[in-house]
Amino acid sequence: MFDDYLTWKPFFDIVPMQDSDCRPASELHGQRFSRQWSEEEMLALLAQDGVFGFSALQSNAFFSRPLGGFVLSREVAGEAEILTIAVGEKLGRTGLGWRLMQAALREAEVRGAETMFLEVAENNVAAVGLYQRLGFLQVARRPAYYTGTDGTRTAALVMRRDLR
Repeated sequence: MFDDYLTWKPFFDIVPMQDSDCRPASELHGQRFSRQWSEEEMLALLAQDGVFGFSALQSNAFFSRPLGGFVLSREVAGEAEILTIAVGEKLGRTGLGWRLMQAALREAEVRGAETMFLEVAENNVAAVGLYQRLGFLQVARRPAYYTGTDGTRTAALVMRRDLR
């Protein structure tokens, strides 16, 4: 019985992002990126036409449904983009990012997008690998695009995937 407790793992449902998810999403964003997007910024984005998102909410939690990750996307005139995506640090490489990206890709296609774009820091090897496994290809490189908390500059890779 005790061994079962030690091997307990959280399970997550991928659900459409709600306004109530914006505060924990902002906090998670601040843990994963050098510039945190505020709750207000996320609420404003979700209110825009064409913007959609998904939250990974823990389904086997006892008292609440903690946020394990989220993705925010936009679709306009047949093109979609990932605005931001974050997964909790302890949940990396569990497939949660894959599931969030799959939800965003499906929704973008349903909304009529023919392509999806994203930007990723060149040194974020795990994310670049995920996007490549999802079929994204690098189409551009923006030198010194991101600034880290220590002031170092990192290039952004612009990646694209055809949806149709």
